[in-house]
Amino acid sequence: MEPTLSRHYHLDVEVGPEQIGQVERILAAHLRHWGLRTLADPVCHCTRMLLQDIEDHGADKTAVVEMWWTGQHLVTAVSDHNRELPAAQAERQDLSSRIAEWSDGWGSYPAPTGRTVWFTCRVRLPEPEPLAAAVPVPG
Repeated sequence: MEPTLSRHYHLDVEVGPEQIGQVERILAAHLRHWGLRTLADPVCHCTRMLLQDIEDHGADKTAVVEMWWTGQHLVTAVSDHNRELPAAQAERQDLSSRIAEWSDGWGSYPAPTGRTVWFTCRVRLPEPEPLAAAVPVPG
């Protein structure tokens, strides 16, 4: 088994309807390149939701998308310059529950210049096949 290298990807985005789809394609391509094709759907889905939230509610439409691969977990973070969360509590809870559904963990924190929302996805190993009992050889 060869050692897994940690990896990092950084993307500056001016959020708009066309850019959200472009970001999804870029992230999916990087995940395929890193051998993490199975993580493309959850990562792209969660990132789309976060960028759409910036598009819908953010005063500043600039964002940074980053991915870190540790060898076991992929951490994806979306940072922007908006300190306010969506106005409606129901929208905030809906976004949080959808990200929790698609990821293995998530969180958010205020930054000096805005906010960051992150989520993690871990690579699941294939289920091992049950071992068949060996037939005894007559002796």
